[in-house]
Amino acid sequence: MATFIKRAEVPLDGAMTLPGEYYKSPEIFSREIERIFMRGWLCVGREDRVPRPGDYVLQEIGGESIIVVRENAGRLRAFYNVCRHRGTRLCEAHQGKFSGTIQCPYHSWAYGLDGHLIGAPSTSDLPNFNKADYPLHAIAIEVWQGFVFINLAETPDPIEPVFEGIAERAAQYNLPNLKVHRQIAYDVAANWKLLIQNYSECYHCSPVHPALARLTPPTSGENDLYEGPTLGGYMRLNDGIGSMTMTGRACGVPVAADLPEEDHDRVYYYSIFPNMLLSLHPDYVMFHTLWPVDAGHTRILCDWLFHPDSLARPEFNPDDGVDFWDMTNRQDWHICEQSQLGVVSRAYVPGPYSSRECLSAQFDREVLKALEK
Repeated sequence: MATFIKRAEVPLDGAMTLPGEYYKSPEIFSREIERIFMRGWLCVGREDRVPRPGDYVLQEIGGESIIVVRENAGRLRAFYNVCRHRGTRLCEAHQGKFSGTIQCPYHSWAYGLDGHLIGAPSTSDLPNFNKADYPLHAIAIEVWQGFVFINLAETPDPIEPVFEGIAERAAQYNLPNLKVHRQIAYDVAANWKLLIQNYSECYHCSPVHPALARLTPPTSGENDLYEGPTLGGYMRLNDGIGSMTMTGRACGVPVAADLPEEDHDRVYYYSIFPNMLLSLHPDYVMFHTLWPVDAGHTRILCDWLFHPDSLARPEFNPDDGVDFWDMTNRQDWHICEQSQLGVVSRAYVPGPYSSRECLSAQFDREVLKALEK
């Protein structure tokens, strides 16, 4: 039986890494899915993934399949991919377009894009049967700065506190108007927590990311959010460096015309609990969404967003930034996979976090807090 740590047992000073059970125990993983991913606000990508009425995407998490669809009135809706008749999955394709209704392939029960049951063959003779009693099971959905979030809790917490610390800065980056240039999917043999812990510090940057260290000093910058669901801060670009790219040059126009001057040589990195990593560059924005598969595997989607002018002007090469971070991502995933192999060893015992890993320690506290609820 797994042993759970209480957040109060983890000190702010002298914090230690989590025990190995937190990276291999099916019991702890199951509890994380139920108390974190089934109750928290999960980023499922950009709003323009479903631009027109009838467009939909599926999202899998913790054995559940969720339909995110745009209804006829233009509103985004989210539903469990479960027919109200006998529970059959309503659709299988990961992305597509409904032709006016959502129809079950088993017995042809049909639902409007707003989730209401509008057709149920051979039910007119059933006593007291009322279509209004059988809508699809709806899930809370919100849009923040062009990003779509869902929450599977029966009574979700408000989403606004999640972004309280980052709202003002995010508003400066023109996020709703940026366009996806590319998405890369990664399947990583590591626990989801290791990936966020790694993102939250640059203590590892010199040995793991030599190309990154040439663009931005690993010890530069400051943290500005160090408690709560959103954690992070900025790192400075070296003199003469325009952005985080293979060439070191900017690969697009500034994401916002009125971006503060000081932010033209900074990159902000934020983890948004529990499954989003948001990286704000002066010329593009990168974000990751993390989807735990089991205690030792995570699927990651990484998207790169640019100002539309960057994609239309031939003098810019957005792939200069994409290629840089694809290389850096793969370096991160490899070292996290090596960490996963180590922390499940019988020889592993928790070690001390350095002073440059304070956000990783704070993230651990946020995990423990959620597991106590």
